[in-house]
Amino acid sequence: MNFNFNNQVIAITGASGALGSTVAELFFRAGANIALVDISFQKLTHPRWKHAKSVELFETDLTDVNSVNNSVSEIIDRFGQIDCLANIAGGFKMGPAVHETPVSDWDFIMNMNAKSVFLMCRAVIPHMLKMDKGKIVNVAARAATEGKAKMAPYCVSKAAVITLTQSLAAEHKFNNINVNCILPGTIDTPQNRTDMPDANHNNWVPTTDLANEILHLCSEQAKGITGAAVPIYGKS
Repeated sequence: MNFNFNNQVIAITGASGALGSTVAELFFRAGANIALVDISFQKLTHPRWKHAKSVELFETDLTDVNSVNNSVSEIIDRFGQIDCLANIAGGFKMGPAVHETPVSDWDFIMNMNAKSVFLMCRAVIPHMLKMDKGKIVNVAARAATEGKAKMAPYCVSKAAVITLTQSLAAEHKFNNINVNCILPGTIDTPQNRTDMPDANHNNWVPTTDLANEILHLCSEQAKGITGAAVPIYGKS
């Protein structure tokens, strides 16, 4: 499917990661202006963006309300608007059983996967309301649909993303703001291959498949979709 995002501004969190960089590349090819958001400039200094006038880097601690608010203000100052927000930042950490889980580990996963989405949506939606339009796509996970042993913080944090997505969609269904999320299965990334060398990588989900669905949900083709949690499990 060919997408056209000319004259649109896309904010992408976790932009230096395997999925975030793929999403950025596809939006770039589709003509968008792109705000790359991540924890450090060092992570975002890909040579692809060095001379791209339509791409700007924004160093942001997505778990800190002031850092998020400042970066969103800087994006608005730079580009004038935010048409689409792709909340891709997040992470996974296998843990012990719940009763052995340190509070610091719980807070770390919840902040990284759920609070980051909340803070970005909270900062961006007022600008979308002023424009009377907007698209938000959050990244949850298949693990959000069922609790797994020794994965409670991750499962709970991603389940929170689904519920937050649904609440936002209900709040803004008459404001021309669509809010959806995707539920990836195991994503085929270099890190996952390193962590699970004996797995069948052919069954994992390519980042391009996920990125294409994010672009679809940000496009006019998906204007009738809001509050959805789209499963993208690959063959696994």
